[in-house]
Amino acid sequence: MNRPRLVATDLDGTLVRSDGTVSDFTRGVLEELERRGVPVVFVTGRPLRWAADVFEYVGDHGLAIVSNGALVWDVAREAVHLTRTIGPELGLEVCRELRAALPGTAYAVESLGGIGLEPEFLERHPVPEGARRAPIEELFSEPALKLLARHEELAPQEFWDLAEETVLGRLVITWSSASSLLEISAPGVTKASTLALLCEDLGVGAEDVMAFGDMPNDLPMLAWAGTAYAMADAHPSVVAAAHHRAPGHDDDGVARVLAGVFDL
Repeated sequence: MNRPRLVATDLDGTLVRSDGTVSDFTRGVLEELERRGVPVVFVTGRPLRWAADVFEYVGDHGLAIVSNGALVWDVAREAVHLTRTIGPELGLEVCRELRAALPGTAYAVESLGGIGLEPEFLERHPVPEGARRAPIEELFSEPALKLLARHEELAPQEFWDLAEETVLGRLVITWSSASSLLEISAPGVTKASTLALLCEDLGVGAEDVMAFGDMPNDLPMLAWAGTAYAMADAHPSVVAAAHHRAPGHDDDGVARVLAGVFDL
């Protein structure tokens, strides 16, 4: 196996342990790769406010892909590098059709300014202080990084499949949660497509990228990268799609693979 020129890794269930931390061992491996000129790019479904919790591990190159590819954030400058947003007209059209087809669907909208939620949207994580609660027609008044759709009765796979039948590819739908939460992005926006744009800027080809992931929202990235690893405890679809298997995220799987590849 040729050594990669860039490493792309998901966070939750992949690089970050179940308790939300990054081990000293993993941190040391990431720092050594940075010293060797191999950037490690975080590619996560997390919104910016959650991704910031682990930005200290990004390294000097300072770029992270968040919200499933909707935003590239320059960590060093604390500034936007690139946004790929959903327009309100198309977003609201899809919201209306999804709710008609799947009654009980509730929505939230992620933007650079934070999250806005419908009153019926039951968030599993702490909601930021001051987060707006309103109908989707009021929340989706400007371009959004990500639309979230939740259903309290349908199973995750069932919700995804039915939503795909309704949306018909007009927006990109995926999921990375244990609950029935769909993460919806602008047309063509995935972890893979934004990573490809970033790598093009850096002069790195897909064949020189090693990627790690564990959930369906990682599938496009793993398919695009020249070398793809699924975590040991990954979703079955991810295990089937990846070239290799890494140890679990609680066993420092990403760092252990990288330590072996780079003879650390």
